[in-house]
Amino acid sequence: MKPPSQSVPKRRRLSFDDVVAGVLAGDRAVLGQAITLIESQRPAHRQQAQEVLQRLLPDTGQAHRIGITGVPGVGKSTFLENLGMRLVDAGRQVAVLAVDPSSSLSGGSIMGDKTRMERLANHPKAFIRPSPSSGSLGGVARKTRETMLLCEAAGFDVVFVETVGVGQSEAMVAEMVDTVLLLLLPGGGDELQGIKRGLLELVDLIAINKADGASLAAARKTRSHYLAALKYVRSGHAQGAPPVHLISGLEGTGLEKLWQGIETLHQGAAADGSLKRRRQEQQRHWMWSLVEEELLMSFRCDPAVASNLAALEAQVVAGTLPPTAAALELLRLHRRGD
Repeated sequence: MKPPSQSVPKRRRLSFDDVVAGVLAGDRAVLGQAITLIESQRPAHRQQAQEVLQRLLPDTGQAHRIGITGVPGVGKSTFLENLGMRLVDAGRQVAVLAVDPSSSLSGGSIMGDKTRMERLANHPKAFIRPSPSSGSLGGVARKTRETMLLCEAAGFDVVFVETVGVGQSEAMVAEMVDTVLLLLLPGGGDELQGIKRGLLELVDLIAINKADGASLAAARKTRSHYLAALKYVRSGHAQGAPPVHLISGLEGTGLEKLWQGIETLHQGAAADGSLKRRRQEQQRHWMWSLVEEELLMSFRCDPAVASNLAALEAQVVAGTLPPTAAALELLRLHRRGD
């Protein structure tokens, strides 16, 4: 497998064949342009993006896809840089798709992961792509799935998806990766109240980060709390309770054992066929989510809907029209337009 190139070609309009060939060659500059094409909302670009994906599809699917989630401040970036450096030094090729929170007012995002993971970002066998969440639920960007496929076609065999760590649908990352790792901070039993049960039911591994120095005793206590709670949360689960590791992303302790656990789970899933079934179900879910997205876009762009939307919204806000009646009226206008 050819390592990704660090060459930066002169800016020029690449042809369709140039993009495909550049991605397959592992050219990071071309890969970045291909991802920008994928993220574009222009109709012409969306069509070109689908053609690129169709051409590259046979060269995807070979990477280990890993979702990393956890609250802001848990140390996801530090953890990823230290683990990523260990992996690239061992000959792996690592891509990190880091989703930054977008401003609800300006749409801007922090986009700071390249500075937080400077060593990894500059390694020839690594690629970091920060993407704004753009208000997307689930803690992942709208085009994260397509971006992941492009990275796989470019030769990256480990792809991390680092979620925003906020919102009501963090578990959405499980719909696109093979393994979900939840990072937690050392804390008391009260922390259990803040963790969504649905997320604990979906994660494959848990790691208590910052288990070092004065926090080590608290981390051990937190681990005991989670091990006890998971017996109830995951009772009857086919794979039982997930393992809970103690790690320090800053000092690097526990990372080797954690990675061995991640690899063991992945190899077992590949051997018993559950990985294949999981990805097939993800593909089906992805298809329907795209259908829903396109239907909503078509609905909002409908002239009849657009011309009546403000008035109906005003009546709903004023309390003179039930939301149900307003929704049904908008749907009627949309159907009449068909």
